[in-house]
Amino acid sequence: MKFFAILFSFIFVGSVSAFSVNTNPDSTSNLAQKTAATLLVEEAKHYYTEGHIKEALTMFKQAEARDPESWKASYWVALSYYRLNNYTMALKHVESARRKDTKVDADLHELLGRCYHQNGLLDSALANYGRALNDLSQQRAQDLHVWDKMEECKFAKSEIAKKKPFARKLVPGDINTEFNEYAPVLTQDGSVLYFAARKTNTTGGLKNPDDEQFFEDIYRAKWNEQFKMWDSITNKIDKLNGPGFETFTYVNAENTHALLTLNTTQTDLETQTESSDICEVDYKIDRWSKPKIINNESINTSYYDGSATMTADGSMMVFVSDRNGETSSMDLFIVRKVGKKWGEAIPMPAHVNSIRRETTPYLTADGKFLFFSSDGHKGMGGYDVYVTQNNGGSWSKPVNLGSSINTVNDDTHFQYYKALKRAVMAGITLDEMQCNYNIYDVNLSEAVLPISLD
Repeated sequence: MKFFAILFSFIFVGSVSAFSVNTNPDSTSNLAQKTAATLLVEEAKHYYTEGHIKEALTMFKQAEARDPESWKASYWVALSYYRLNNYTMALKHVESARRKDTKVDADLHELLGRCYHQNGLLDSALANYGRALNDLSQQRAQDLHVWDKMEECKFAKSEIAKKKPFARKLVPGDINTEFNEYAPVLTQDGSVLYFAARKTNTTGGLKNPDDEQFFEDIYRAKWNEQFKMWDSITNKIDKLNGPGFETFTYVNAENTHALLTLNTTQTDLETQTESSDICEVDYKIDRWSKPKIINNESINTSYYDGSATMTADGSMMVFVSDRNGETSSMDLFIVRKVGKKWGEAIPMPAHVNSIRRETTPYLTADGKFLFFSSDGHKGMGGYDVYVTQNNGGSWSKPVNLGSSINTVNDDTHFQYYKALKRAVMAGITLDEMQCNYNIYDVNLSEAVLPISLD
């Protein structure tokens, strides 16, 4: 069926392109252009709904070109850019849609609010969220989390007003590119950085049909002290990478043991994971071993299980799972060793797990602090980084790390290195033409944090 849909789109686009653009609004050819644009928008919406955002974006832009007066085409272009995390281009096109929209569509104002929000224009975001609330039904506004987003804007404004020094900067060197880079893991001496990326040279060369990006690989970079930058970047790392998705999430202080997330469901491998699974690897005789899935049914299930972290002694692990997704989306789970085997994994307390998404946890070596990202606690927008303290087995209420660390966009994969007085993390970098995840270094000797990490 998809072949015929693509074939239909090809024939249809080819046929409508034969129409010449005529500026006379009453002409037959102009009416044909408007009709063609309307049909293109409806066809593209099917691709959008199925998750093929890039294909949909191409068609929405064709519709926009055929009918420059159509606010709907510009709206859907903006919505597609937003889904691709390109908030600068999303804002450009949604502002264009607003100039064309004489009916003041409520969903358009809601998208305007989101785009202003993600670009840090908080007063404009609040104004448009407010306008959307005037016309949206209460249920629609609740589904879109409009009230929550307004609270995020207010919190972001209050944080920015404190004028804390921004403690993070892009890592130097060629690690960050036009592709997504994330999941940084630093060795304890700061000499090696592992990270995940979705580049054209991914092992196996496969693309994920859901988001049309290359599968992820684990990459390694080495610190060049002479030039003060990361170089020697490679994904040719022993037996770590295969044709599926691989991400390092934890490496011990001795650099001899690591945890990673593995997903091979969309490969042609004879043995596949059921979803994403947590694996262990060991560094022996100068090379990393082949990933081995942890054999514990309460850790690895048929749902997403990944992003595992553990204490230095290996007695406690925290990871992410969506096994309770019907009630609380993505949650953090904790599991402890019983002898030499892992026990039963249980969810973190309800005041840590929100009804929305928690992800990318990091346990300090002594198990005293747990850092994680969430979009369900009081934050500035998207995912923010939080910390909760282990008080003899009970966990404190999570605290937002504030504007020294967090932004109005996604901030994830925070990993803290006490001896180095620094952290590494991932976040979205806004650019004129393309916005994507990049890796940041965090100078914790400069950061103003809400709690002491001593």
